[in-house]
Amino acid sequence: MRMLNPPHPGAFVRTEVIEPNDLTVTAAAKVLGVSRPGLSMLLNGRSDLSGTMALRIEKAFGVRMDTLMRMQSAYDIARTRRREDEVTVERYRPPVDPGVRRRDSAPR
Repeated sequence: MRMLNPPHPGAFVRTEVIEPNDLTVTAAAKVLGVSRPGLSMLLNGRSDLSGTMALRIEKAFGVRMDTLMRMQSAYDIARTRRREDEVTVERYRPPVDPGVRRRDSAPR
């Protein structure tokens, strides 16, 4: 089932990783080897979670990179779905020509 409004992965990292470990953003950035502003942007939902950052979080705190990246993907999908009406593309329909065989209907 599709989640209509999944949380940004930064919110998860803040509440489930940073806060339970009693870390400040500055201290967590140091542990992860990233800049404080960069981590702050992620935690506040102003930047996407990169694969490299997900790997850093996995190595430092044990949260699976796969889980974090799936969260980012779900967030991206939901965000794009909310703007679905802005994208106008017609469904592709191959031309109907009885003399032309489609590739998938060739004899085997």
